[in-house]
Amino acid sequence: MILAPILSAAVFYGFCGIVAVQLFYYLYFFSRLAAYKEPPRELSNEHPVSVVICARDEAENLAKNLPGVLVQNYKTTHEVVVVNDNSTDEGKYVIEEFQKSFKNINHIQLIQEAKMISGKKFPLSIGIKSARYEIVLLTDADCVPASEFWMQKMQNAFDERTEIVLGYGAYHKRPGLLNKLIRFETFHTAIQYLSYALAGIPYMGVGRNLSYKRDVFLRNKGFSAINHIPSGDDDLFINKVAKRSNTAIMIDPDTHTLSEAKKSWGDWMTQKYRHYTTSRYYKPVHKFWLGLYSFSLFMFYPLLAASIVLYEYWWMPVAVFAVRLIVQGIVFYKGMKKLNELDLWPWYFLLDLWMFFYYIFTLPAIWKAPRKNWN
Repeated sequence: MILAPILSAAVFYGFCGIVAVQLFYYLYFFSRLAAYKEPPRELSNEHPVSVVICARDEAENLAKNLPGVLVQNYKTTHEVVVVNDNSTDEGKYVIEEFQKSFKNINHIQLIQEAKMISGKKFPLSIGIKSARYEIVLLTDADCVPASEFWMQKMQNAFDERTEIVLGYGAYHKRPGLLNKLIRFETFHTAIQYLSYALAGIPYMGVGRNLSYKRDVFLRNKGFSAINHIPSGDDDLFINKVAKRSNTAIMIDPDTHTLSEAKKSWGDWMTQKYRHYTTSRYYKPVHKFWLGLYSFSLFMFYPLLAASIVLYEYWWMPVAVFAVRLIVQGIVFYKGMKKLNELDLWPWYFLLDLWMFFYYIFTLPAIWKAPRKNWN
């Protein structure tokens, strides 16, 4: 009988400890993005830019999305490098048709698979090495810029110190629960990597909207250190080369890219498994911060439920939960407003609860062998 009060108290204090960890992340890390204001710039420079897009059997996506890249409002010299990687569809002819109207398309047709290099890294390496200009702006064939100022505002984040600019790759807003779940998970990932970058410990970017100087790629020998890993052309490369001094973010809504979210649960889980298999290769400091946060999320709701049931003063865990909910709501509101995802905010509590189950579903990515193809 003596053990029951001790156990209930231990559960409650454990819950309080988890909440303290969560509040630390919200107030120290995520509030940076919530309160972020783009630094004022005395001059708006326009540097020559090479946009690099890799495609594999994506004729339909190229036909739909490439015009959004080609009609950017950008007066300075720029090119669009399209690497068609061993496609068997009509992508080649789609690109050639665009070349009739847009002379700045650099079309690279790959007809042989790279040996011992899995994933997207080989075609992307070819595209970057073939780029004429120092600033390289990356996106995917299934993405379209949110505005005609994407190129101009992304490159405007560069200065004499900045070598890497992290952007936001969003999804089109569509009806349905799955679309909301995917967009919330995307926002949840973004508030982490963008806030960590603002805190001086950048750890990843997304290939749907990412820019860096070509010299960074060449100086670090490209993807040579991660060629054996199917994924990682975006997050692992940035994890290796990004530092406090050389990384900036750009979250202006005009600079977002948009793509279609997966239509089925199975397709989305396959995509997430592929992405999460790379996290084991992050630097130890990044794995610590990301792991501690994930652990706190995973333990939060079970300990909340156990505290309410077991602890004598059930209202105390409810009060602690309310404090966390208010802080979370304020930070998420401001963060979602910054990333143009404010329609998700009325659902943030349910979406946050969903993340507990999401971690359970994605747990197999820790040991599951990743797919070797990138598309």
